[in-house]
Amino acid sequence: MAPASLPTLAQLAQRTRPLTRSDEQVLAVGAPFHELLPWGGLRRGATIGAATRALGFALIAQATQAGSWAAMVGVPSAGLAAAAELGVVLDRFAVVATPPVDMAATVVAALVDAVDVVIIGTALALRPADARRLAARVRERGAVLVPVGDDAWPEGFDARFRVGRSEWVGLEQGHGALSGHRVEIEMEGRRAAARPRQAWCWLQGGPGLRWTRSEDASVDTASIDVASVDDASVAVARAG
Repeated sequence: MAPASLPTLAQLAQRTRPLTRSDEQVLAVGAPFHELLPWGGLRRGATIGAATRALGFALIAQATQAGSWAAMVGVPSAGLAAAAELGVVLDRFAVVATPPVDMAATVVAALVDAVDVVIIGTALALRPADARRLAARVRERGAVLVPVGDDAWPEGFDARFRVGRSEWVGLEQGHGALSGHRVEIEMEGRRAAARPRQAWCWLQGGPGLRWTRSEDASVDTASIDVASVDDASVAVARAG
């Protein structure tokens, strides 16, 4: 190699070197996730679970708005209308058909190499050994893996979100019209995310979730206990 080419290579290396290590970078998230996640966003290299598809969409929405690409595989019913309502930019959101079980890990690995965020669903039926290899690949590539559903991921999570309580607003003493729907989002995890955290959110007609601090959340409600937030909840909130 000619000595004259060495400065050029050095300049190229400087230009392409990341400003920080991939495991120190985060992708943007909206409220309330930026308050709940200890990293202030989706930490690259992490596996962050969501109990429902709607939570998964809300979790990745801000990243797609900021220019990141995302993909989803293993979720038979895509629910793209709900994704758009929750703020996902569909122009940067690829939906991949569910592959055969014996090809599932290969397909997920290819997506991890290609995009910033990958949502996976229960239809993949990943084995623990495959999940461990995929987690290692996610860390290596600096992507973010978002398993959606209780059985989508047979290994541990760096952080995981679920809905604790759900309350409909507007009913007073047995009369009145429903005017809103709010949910309590809970996060649990390990290491930096080991301390459980909670925040109340309004489901609303525009894109995204509207976060309400706990001290501002005292309103007259008709309360019901639910285990998840789904597309029907988003549709009802929009109609309200």
